[in-house]
Amino acid sequence: MRAATQVFEGGFSSAVLDSQQVFRALMDAFANPGRVIRVNDLAMAPPPLSPVMAAVAATLFDHDATVWCDRSFAGSEAATGWLKFHTGLELTSDPSSAQFALVSDVDSMPSFEAFARGTSEYPDRSTTIILQVNGFDGPDSLTLRGPGIETTQSFAPSHLPKRFIDQWAANRAAFPRGVDLIFAGKGALAALPRTTRVSRQEG
Repeated sequence: MRAATQVFEGGFSSAVLDSQQVFRALMDAFANPGRVIRVNDLAMAPPPLSPVMAAVAATLFDHDATVWCDRSFAGSEAATGWLKFHTGLELTSDPSSAQFALVSDVDSMPSFEAFARGTSEYPDRSTTIILQVNGFDGPDSLTLRGPGIETTQSFAPSHLPKRFIDQWAANRAAFPRGVDLIFAGKGALAALPRTTRVSRQEG
């Protein structure tokens, strides 16, 4: 009974104002790659969905959204029920057909090539991958360069996909095709658009 109740609880208290706040944070994050943007816990959802992940989903997804969930999210009836009830999304088991992807287990996620990367004519027909991470003080710091960054930007999410540097270099080389990333941490989010150059921070 409790799991069923969780499906209906925890959405935005003010759907318009809260979603606007999260949307502004996302736009700020994409305009400033690697910058950590603080957001309030505006939405609560059943585990394993974190408050920030739930808020991002509630802001970006609607009944037209096709979403792939990794095993951790897809295996939770409460979490997928919450997503369906609060956003109306369509779930897919095929990452290559997804407009969005929700990833909790970053270490075992599919490679970027498994997701939709758009076409030269329609580069927007690609997957935005939303990674749920613990925070932005991880052991491996990256150096970011590119549009939206004046010189360089340090970025250290707690988790990164395997072979991230190589995967991201291939993703960027496919421009204008490619995936974009959103990192949903605790009380904060950040983004990496496909135009960003990434290298390991030296020293």
